[in-house]
Amino acid sequence: MPIVTASTRSGAPISGPSGATVAGPTAVHFGNPLSWLIAAIAFAAGTTMTALNGDVLPIIVGAIVAILVLVMLQIAQAWEKVVVLRFGHFRTVAGPGVFLLIPAIDTIAAWIDQRVQTSTFTAEESLTKDTVPVDVDAVLFWVAWDAKKASLEVASYRDAIGWAAQTALRDIIGTTTLADLLSNRQAVDEKLQHTIDGRTTPWGVTVQSVEIRDIKIPDNLQDAMSRQAQAERERQARVILGDAEREISLSFLEAAKNYAGNEIALHLRAMNMLYEGLKEKGAMIVVPSTAVETMGLGAITGLAALSGRMGTSQPESAGTSSPSGSATPSAPASGTQASRSAAENAGIIAATVAGGG
Repeated sequence: MPIVTASTRSGAPISGPSGATVAGPTAVHFGNPLSWLIAAIAFAAGTTMTALNGDVLPIIVGAIVAILVLVMLQIAQAWEKVVVLRFGHFRTVAGPGVFLLIPAIDTIAAWIDQRVQTSTFTAEESLTKDTVPVDVDAVLFWVAWDAKKASLEVASYRDAIGWAAQTALRDIIGTTTLADLLSNRQAVDEKLQHTIDGRTTPWGVTVQSVEIRDIKIPDNLQDAMSRQAQAERERQARVILGDAEREISLSFLEAAKNYAGNEIALHLRAMNMLYEGLKEKGAMIVVPSTAVETMGLGAITGLAALSGRMGTSQPESAGTSSPSGSATPSAPASGTQASRSAAENAGIIAATVAGGG
């Protein structure tokens, strides 16, 4: 992870990532709007008195007062705490607001930013519990709640937090399987937060939350996991299809029980299915010969054709009479009536099939 080191050149202030001064005797803020205003007034008064009296002492005193004001008068922002030392011993935690320093006696150990800070840290090629190398990126949210401890208990609390977070992340990865790391990030985040917070509390720092941003696994393992997920989806699809087939078979079994004692209903249902299939244009249906015989499709078709033929020959049979003028019944009259009744039955069945469709 990127670590910010506190390094100085001669007289250069030590600054952290947020831009605030963090340590060193040179951390005194030389001048602020209020101190510059007072210094300007003091120097202007000395200059004026020197101009009026012709004595250089007032301007010298004015310059000394201006320098002392710039050094002594300090202002801490609303989010800052300042750790003040006197002769190397802890004196007080000043701020926010205006506070005074005694030159050459008081020094500032650190300016502590008490706002919520963020730090990013990574663990590269760390082995999980099931020996899978992963790269993990995470974000840490923390607050320095005790300025005295953050300044005096640890040399650089920012660096210490970074290293503590990185080592804790590697420890958590080593005790967690890849499946848990990928599917249960919230639990891993909470465990990581408690671990880092336990290490940073003695330094006056509280870890508010930890969030894992990204988990990278090897490419060949990604392909294997993708194939595994695809196989699992295919297995679920086959299970669902099998359940559907089982439900359909149960429905057919229930329907078979209903048709078991009623052949006419079964025939009507079969003819209705045949009719529904023939309604489609260009449809061709292959019907087994056993189904034709059991449903009597051949007899029905023949009776329908016979009915149409008998209808055309009926007027000629009705006009035939005996020479004595009395009508003589035709010999095959009974056969004609039987054929006609059969044809009517066929027409009724056909109408029933059509009505059912």
